[in-house]
Amino acid sequence: MTDLIIKDALSFLLSFILVTIITPYVQKKSIEIGFVDRPNPRKIHSYPIPVTGGVALFLSFFISQFLIRGISREFLGFFIASSLILAIGLVDDWYKSQGREFGALPKFLVQVLACSIVFFMGIQIEGITNPFTHRFINFPVWFQYIATVIWLFGVTTVINFIDGIDGLAAGITTISGTTLFFVALMNLSIISTARVSTYMAAALVGVASAFLIFNRHPARIFMGDSGATFLGFVLGTIAVEGTFKVATVVSLIVPILTLGLPIFDNLFVIFKRIKEGKPIYKADKSQVHFRLLEAGLNQKQTVLFLYLVSICFSLTSLIIMLLARR
Repeated sequence: MTDLIIKDALSFLLSFILVTIITPYVQKKSIEIGFVDRPNPRKIHSYPIPVTGGVALFLSFFISQFLIRGISREFLGFFIASSLILAIGLVDDWYKSQGREFGALPKFLVQVLACSIVFFMGIQIEGITNPFTHRFINFPVWFQYIATVIWLFGVTTVINFIDGIDGLAAGITTISGTTLFFVALMNLSIISTARVSTYMAAALVGVASAFLIFNRHPARIFMGDSGATFLGFVLGTIAVEGTFKVATVVSLIVPILTLGLPIFDNLFVIFKRIKEGKPIYKADKSQVHFRLLEAGLNQKQTVLFLYLVSICFSLTSLIIMLLARR
C-alpha cells in the first residue's frame, strides 16, 4: 500500500510539474503560428488566445505515466487511442482558428475508432451483478463493445461541451478525477485494474489542476477541443477500469453521479436542440454556464458555482458507495 501511495503521489507531482514547464512553451509556439481562438459572436473573450493547451496536457500525462508504469500492451493501446483523440481535436481546433468549420462526421468516426481500440485492448464494461441473486451476468461481447464505446464517447463529448468558459473543464476534471481516484482506492481489493486507475487519476488531477494556473480567468491559453476531449477520454477510461468492473448497480451509478454536472447538462442541451429542430452537434449558448452568465453572474462566480455543484455530485456518489458497503 505504501508503494502505491508513493507512486500515486509521484504520478500527481510529475504531471503537475510537467504542465507548468510545457504549457508556456506551447503557448508561445501557438501564438507564433497563429493557432489561436479568435473572438466571434458565440465567444465571450475579446482577443485571440492560444488554443493548443491539449498538447501540454497530453504530453505531461503520458510522460508521467510512462515513468511510473512503463510500457505494456494496454498502455500502448491507450496511448494510440488517446493520440487519435488529441489529433482529431487539434485538426478541429486548427479549422476553427482559421475561421472554418471541420465536419462532425470525421471527428465522430475517429473518436469511435479510439474508443474501439481501448475496448479491444481489454478496457471493457463486461457485465453486472444481479442485486437479488448476486449472480454475475456476463454481457455478450457485442453488448460489451456497445456499452463501452457509448460510455467512453459520451464522457469524451460531455467534457468537451462544458469547456465554454475559463477554468471550467479543467476544474470539473480535477473534481471528478479526484473522486474517481478515491473510488479506485476503495476498489483495490476487488478490482485488479483499480491500481492502474489510481495512477491515471492522480496524473489526470495533476495535469488538470496545473493547467488552471494558465486557464483560470482571465485565461492565457485554452485547452481546445483537443484538450477537453482528451480529458474526457481519460476520465471515461478511469471509470471503466476503477469502477465499472465491480459490476454492481452502485458501481454503475457512482461514475454517472461523479460526472453528473456535465452529463445532465448535456442531456438537457441535446433534448433542447432536438425539440427546436437543431443539430445536436451544432454549438450554441444553451449550456448551463452560458445560461448562468445570461442570468447575471460573472465568469468567476459561474465557475465557482458550478465547481460547488460538481463537488456535491461527487460527494453524493462517494456517500452512496460507502453506504452500499456497510
